[in-house]
Amino acid sequence: MRQDGRVVGEHPRCYGRDQTIYDPWHYVPVLARKPGALRNGAPFKDWVLPGAIDRVRRKLAAVQDGDRQMVEILTAVLSDGLSAVEAACADALRQGVHSADVIINILTRRREPAAAITIMTPDALRLHHEPAADCARYDSLRRAV
Repeated sequence: MRQDGRVVGEHPRCYGRDQTIYDPWHYVPVLARKPGALRNGAPFKDWVLPGAIDRVRRKLAAVQDGDRQMVEILTAVLSDGLSAVEAACADALRQGVHSADVIINILTRRREPAAAITIMTPDALRLHHEPAADCARYDSLRRAV
């Protein structure tokens, strides 16, 4: 499918009858509202995830809010990419944890820092005389007391 000349979605063609082909990644944004669909939704039934992400999914299945945490991890794939999220999952598993908070933290630390914003100072706000640091002034105040 194309929109304004760029590809916005690809689906394999289904030639048989009574067949449905899902791409689970297209449904990940919907999971934010309905995390339980990860367990029961048709697009996610036979979803094969990369090794480390799948191990995290199995571990989170035993946790009370595991679906919600897994949705956070899968949502990070949309912004950080599959290989980065898998590497973060593998790193977390090596550390003996599988929490979404830890995995998101690892991803955040690995991102490139944003470029610093340059602020132009108006001439009216520029200093005419640079302040001089003089710690001896503080010593003189201490002696006076």
